[in-house]
Amino acid sequence: MKKILVIIALLGFLYTPELSAQFLDDESSKVGFYVENSTGVKKPMPQPSIREADVMWKKTVWREVDFRQKMNQGFYFPTKPQGNWKNLYTILMDALKEGIITAYKVSIYDDIKGDLLEKVTYDDVVEQHKRESQLGNVENVNVEDVMRCMIKEIWYFDKQRSQLMVRILAICPIEITNDGTMGETKTPLFWVPYNEETRQLLVQYPFHNRSNSAAQLNYDEVFVKRMFDSYIIREENVYDREIAEYAKGIDALKESERIKNTIIDFEQNLWEY
Repeated sequence: MKKILVIIALLGFLYTPELSAQFLDDESSKVGFYVENSTGVKKPMPQPSIREADVMWKKTVWREVDFRQKMNQGFYFPTKPQGNWKNLYTILMDALKEGIITAYKVSIYDDIKGDLLEKVTYDDVVEQHKRESQLGNVENVNVEDVMRCMIKEIWYFDKQRSQLMVRILAICPIEITNDGTMGETKTPLFWVPYNEETRQLLVQYPFHNRSNSAAQLNYDEVFVKRMFDSYIIREENVYDREIAEYAKGIDALKESERIKNTIIDFEQNLWEY
């Protein structure tokens, strides 16, 4: 009993508020009243490996994510960085400027296919925007005008897992401008492959969780877990065209819904009840 009391006394002597405060000060991310992510280790969510032999069906589709929709506002705000909290476009442009990620040019022949053929640098993006800008003296895209992004993804049925799955292939920020005469103009800026280097970047930045700040999200989780609202603007097809080329208004929305249901119904039709 005496030995136990001696040990407790020694521990009490060694522990002081100053040492505790020093320990907390050494942590990299103290926010509010406790240390968030004290380990500092952030890794992308693991994704299953894919074998060609296991893919019995696949379809490539393109989606558009409107940042003005309530569920997607985390991609748009904050328009001005607040520490490590940045919007999607700012994260991509900063990483492109530092050479952390690779970006590809938007083709002048088909601006939404995302074939990832010609690499572009940060300076290339800035210079292209200066040429296309009516003002002629704008050095960069106004971050507040980047209100949408495109996602290129592939849906496939993995017969090894007996499961319909999806994998994002690339993302593309879109600038929306309105000159007051011709209405909204959409300008796809550049494509970024959704590979490991991009995922390792996005996992470092928080995405605001409007329902629970204690359950912090990051951009990679939002993309992989499909925690965003979107609509299909194109599917791979024999005519090599997007929905807007053959349907307008409510008909375009119906066609987008039809394509989505076709993908879902494929899996359902494989089973007998």
